Amino acid sequence: MSVILKEKIETPSAWKGKDIKDDDSWIYHWSDQSISVLEKALENVTQKGLQVPDFTKEDFPITELSEEISFFNDELENGKGFIVIRGLPIERYTDDEAAIIHYGLGLHMGTPVSQNLNGDMLGDVRNIGALDTKQVRVYETNEYLPYHADLSDVVGLLCLRKAKAGGMSSLSSAMTLYNEILEKHPEYLGLLHRQFLLEHLNDGDVGLTPIFSYHKGKLSARYLRQYIEIAQDNAGLPLSNVEVEALDLIDSILSDPDIRLDMMMEPGDIQFANNYTIFHSRTSFEDHEEIERRRHLYRLWLKMPNARELADDFPGRNGISKR
Repeated sequence: MSVILKEKIETPSAWKGKDIKDDDSWIYHWSDQSISVLEKALENVTQKGLQVPDFTKEDFPITELSEEISFFNDELENGKGFIVIRGLPIERYTDDEAAIIHYGLGLHMGTPVSQNLNGDMLGDVRNIGALDTKQVRVYETNEYLPYHADLSDVVGLLCLRKAKAGGMSSLSSAMTLYNEILEKHPEYLGLLHRQFLLEHLNDGDVGLTPIFSYHKGKLSARYLRQYIEIAQDNAGLPLSNVEVEALDLIDSILSDPDIRLDMMMEPGDIQFANNYTIFHSRTSFEDHEEIERRRHLYRLWLKMPNARELADDFPGRNGISKR
């Protein structure tokens, strides 16, 4: 078991939604010049007849944006742990062109990694079926998506179209979660540093991971309750009453209106989040009848050049997950 941090986290990553919801410190606006650079890079890729993921960052030249990209990466690892980039004129592009811009930006921020056993490098987040269909994941429905972190250093979402109603994106700081547990329920900290079985952790297989891990001066967190419950049940080791209590506590803190930050992603918005410091969620939504108008986002998983070192008992970064 890793060392248990006994001091409150005071870094910018330990934010509360109530304190930042009314400012724009977490929003970056593309300038006209930056958009022009992105569009010239897009033109370079399309003229070569290339599509996602079959091009390199050399095919998508945006060296003029190096300062912005350095800022994004530093904010993700050393700042609040997330950023929303606003102002991309999504109406100018086809979905394929928008995919090229999102993936191309990701190539310069880090290294895109596979999201599933099919090797998909850019995921479609949209409503394609009901939850009672076993082959359909929650993000492919219009149901509430519980708080969780993806299995990569960073996750990036580009909004193409939003729902008819609902579909609010919500973020909560895992660092603030830790502070709340440390202050009010420290009796659970030892348990949450112990290893849980987790489905899909290591190249699609079951692995072991704690929820909190403190290593070389940084606290990291990983939480996918559904995957924990599935793995524990499949192993014949269902969660104990105290473990259920601990996970219920996590859910209640993350969803607290004072803790979480709610936002409606508008078409063209790009949201990046550090999966070791931020948990994300989404409210249920009502979609449009027309398929072409339905809520649709592109998801990118990135391995980051400035990512923290993880402890040996906190494995499974930048892998793939089943289905």
